[in-house]
Amino acid sequence: MTTPTTLATDEARTRLHELTVIDVRTPGEYAGGHLPGALNVPLGHIQRALPDIRHAADRGDVLIVCASGARSENAGRILAENGVSAATLAGGTGAWAADGHELHRPEGAPRATWGMERQVRLTAGAIVLLGLLLGLVVHPAFQLLSAGIAGGLVFSALTDTCGMAAMLARLPHNRPRATDLDETLAALRNR
Repeated sequence: MTTPTTLATDEARTRLHELTVIDVRTPGEYAGGHLPGALNVPLGHIQRALPDIRHAADRGDVLIVCASGARSENAGRILAENGVSAATLAGGTGAWAADGHELHRPEGAPRATWGMERQVRLTAGAIVLLGLLLGLVVHPAFQLLSAGIAGGLVFSALTDTCGMAAMLARLPHNRPRATDLDETLAALRNR
């Protein structure tokens, strides 16, 4: 691959017609707005899509995109470990939109799902508040629930992983329907 590891939004926009863009966010996040022509292969399905992504990479450059860049970097590492070169979009779709570039939304798509970071913040905050409330009303030991979430958030920041996001990604609104993923893999094979 001749492109650098990370593309700035303006460079990606000018090269969009020649790139195979793979969005590794959840289907709900993807439906909320994605780069024009992007194909949705959630991060948890990258291994399954590997042969088809390799096929697309053999025919041209691949750009991996997520909300902010963290998941696309993880996907890029997985691809690199399997001999597939891919660039990532600096700042993800957030930077793309902030720079004034258009996001596409599927026709008739259901209401967009919150981004994964927002889902994690809501869940973590709710559990912390619940632990504190139960600790005051029922028994002080429930405050350990809040401490556990705090420890998990620190661990998440230090390791750049998120167990809570991995669990939330398994919820039905965050999973791709099998037919959608099959269509995406077929599109990759036809590139």
